[in-house]
Amino acid sequence: MASALTDKLSRIVKGLRGQSRITESNVADMLREVRMALLEADVALAVVRDFIARVKDKALGQEVLGSLQPGQLLVSIVHRELVATMGEGVSDIDLAAQPPAVILMAGLQGAGKTTTTAKLAKHLIERRKKKVLTVSGDVYRPAAIEQLKTVTAQAGAEWFPSSADQKPVDIGLAALDYARKHYFDVLLVDTAGRLAIDAVLMQEIQNLHAALKPVETLFVVDAMQGQDAINTARAFKDALPLTGIILTKTDGDSRGGAALSVRQVTGAPIKFAGTSEKIDGLEVFDAERHAGRILGMGDIVALVEQVTAGVNVEAAQKLAAKVKSGAGFDLNDFLSQIQQMKQMGGLSSLMDKLPAAMAAKAGQVDMDRAEKDIRRKEGIIHSMTPLERRKPELIKATRKRRIAMGAGVQVQEVNRMLKEFEQMQDMMKKMSGGGMMNMMKRLGGMKGMPKMPF
Repeated sequence: MASALTDKLSRIVKGLRGQSRITESNVADMLREVRMALLEADVALAVVRDFIARVKDKALGQEVLGSLQPGQLLVSIVHRELVATMGEGVSDIDLAAQPPAVILMAGLQGAGKTTTTAKLAKHLIERRKKKVLTVSGDVYRPAAIEQLKTVTAQAGAEWFPSSADQKPVDIGLAALDYARKHYFDVLLVDTAGRLAIDAVLMQEIQNLHAALKPVETLFVVDAMQGQDAINTARAFKDALPLTGIILTKTDGDSRGGAALSVRQVTGAPIKFAGTSEKIDGLEVFDAERHAGRILGMGDIVALVEQVTAGVNVEAAQKLAAKVKSGAGFDLNDFLSQIQQMKQMGGLSSLMDKLPAAMAAKAGQVDMDRAEKDIRRKEGIIHSMTPLERRKPELIKATRKRRIAMGAGVQVQEVNRMLKEFEQMQDMMKKMSGGGMMNMMKRLGGMKGMPKMPF
């Protein structure tokens, strides 16, 4: 996320921490580097000027000049001002209204508005326990209506049909009437987008807003748009009373300037960030945590949340009970562990949330190769019979050749996977024997193992 900006600011932060004495000269050098990093990341010039002025004012204050650790304090100031720029605190959806609460989704074509509508529906269903209805007012692209139908089903919400021969206001009012009669808590309205801002688009969405009186008007903006995102945000702000922003495609190799600019340009809080293309790839935006990621401090809270969400607690408890009873850890259990890793978003998604120093160590591993290796193991186990998965000791030379052919790999790959399985099996035996704490101590003492910060 915002990788170019993160790399540059991480290096600056590392240099700052080593400063034992702060002067106007080295503060000026630091600010010059920060200014260049922000401008290269496509942060709006007005936002950069304001940010630099605030940091400079605090950096040359008595609090820093008299500090025993001025470098650390400077890092703290940069972090604090980044948070202030993006909006402090967390702003979730406001549903304090007579049901159904209408949420209007606005933005340009290609920003990911339709997919984000479904992601938001899933969030409201799972996190807020709401009954959600979606409807598309995009009468210019019939494919958009069908796309919303598909992704709404994936989200577990209900979809209200519309067609290209209807007017957007009529579609919205019909959906609102249906939502009232069928006791929906929330109505999500996906609106038409354009490849560029035009008067017809703005008038149409203004009419829709006036007719539906939404409690939330959310501006969906592509984090990879750079300076264009700022111009678009300003145009939508002038046309609509925006209540929040959703950043999409923040998992891409973007410059990250949009996150630092749209809040200040529109005055509306960033409420969500799209973190992947998956239907559950939407997280509530937390400026403090996002600032930590940008400065290379990682986001351990998000990492824990991601792991917790991906772990099947019931399956984990069953496995623990099985191992404790002495039934043993078989290849079905090994496959289950691999699949849970995939549900967490894979290795690269987890590494993205580690602090820069730890991620650098982890980065010595080829992540693409590691992901392929996980898929290869999964293919090998799928090529086994149910009996072979339950009793791996049966797998001898002839069976190995058959499994290798079925998985499209060499026999050596099957041997390697079985050896890793045996290591995992031994670890499970030690855990069931009450030696888990000793094992963890041994792991903690291994050379090159980074200490986890929690």
